[in-house]
Amino acid sequence: MKRLRNKSPLRLTRDAERLISLSTGLAASGSLLEDARWEHELAALCIKLMESGNSGALESALDHTFLSNPAAHDALAEMAEAQAESVTITLGGSGSDSATRDWDLMLLAIPLVAWSKYAVPSGPISGAGLTSLAAITPQLHAHVLAKNARLSVAPFLYSIDQMPRDFSSVRKLALRLGEAAATQVALTADKSKYPDTAPLLADTRFLLAGVAVPSGEALFRWQEQAEARNTRSDCLAHWIEQGRPHLAKMLPGCSFECLLPDAYFVNCRESDRFVRTPTIRAAVAFLESTLKLNPSQLRAVIAGVGETRVDEYRVSFLQNGHAEVVEGIVWPLFGREEEDAEPAPLAEIQTVLKDCKLGAVTALDGLFAPEFCEDCGAPLFADADGEMVHPELPEEVESTASHYH
Repeated sequence: MKRLRNKSPLRLTRDAERLISLSTGLAASGSLLEDARWEHELAALCIKLMESGNSGALESALDHTFLSNPAAHDALAEMAEAQAESVTITLGGSGSDSATRDWDLMLLAIPLVAWSKYAVPSGPISGAGLTSLAAITPQLHAHVLAKNARLSVAPFLYSIDQMPRDFSSVRKLALRLGEAAATQVALTADKSKYPDTAPLLADTRFLLAGVAVPSGEALFRWQEQAEARNTRSDCLAHWIEQGRPHLAKMLPGCSFECLLPDAYFVNCRESDRFVRTPTIRAAVAFLESTLKLNPSQLRAVIAGVGETRVDEYRVSFLQNGHAEVVEGIVWPLFGREEEDAEPAPLAEIQTVLKDCKLGAVTALDGLFAPEFCEDCGAPLFADADGEMVHPELPEEVESTASHYH
């Protein structure tokens, strides 16, 4: 999940300044003992702010350190994410087990990267979907979770627009789902009002779950000590083989890929990265079907977009022999992806486009400002001359599909 940065000058609160001070100390620490002290203070302040609903101080401190001290930013981001997606609570026993016990709770994200000629489903799971949801629970226990882990899956297929966006909301959800897992209480459908989901033809859907283990025990199967230890790759392979048939029933008419179920924030990032390639392939397939042409009759123009450095690439699609941009997709960069990475982002985009057998691929020189349509707010895309324009399908083409941005 890409965190949006505040472009305006920051006025830091006392809490934000304290977060910056603690994360700077942690980043500069030279020993594990010193680390532990900084981490203890930083974790306590993060928890206090999240439980009071003050995620703004955290976001301000992250914005400030992102620009001024990358190492402190990474330390603060790691701590904030950890305290949002995981909680330790104490619960009394029930029934014959009356002992009080500490539980480690974690918010688990199960990503499904899907693409289709139709809108990708989202929202509450009901009917036959609940049967499929019940069927994947034993597969998660068998192939992903540790032996003593308890699980509670929310009956909702989330789009990225419907996921909790701030640290306080993530921690609140982690506590609700995790406590339901620890106490083995069945979750009911969430009746909250959620934002509408853009009808993109390539997008990620998430199942969210709470995982609870006795404090200090392993969460995942690949952590457990065993003669034949399962690796993450082993667990993913088994999960795909056994879980995919049940997941397919929740995504009718869709092709999709399963990612390994894991902690909330890491899987938000992994799915954001993973969906970029299917988005390009889905856009080409959409244009091939809609315009009734071969991919070789299309060309692509790639523009690097950002304020002071490339924050994203915008890929425009044009018909050969025509100047109009008919479609556009955004390839965002995350964290500190740089052009000296292997493979470089631009080279990766060019490879995907060439694999789609486009007639030509052009990368424009220079950095383009992030321009958006004044009427609808959609991003603009560069034509062959480097002018930022709104993509439009030919008037004679009827389509209900949205652009891939």
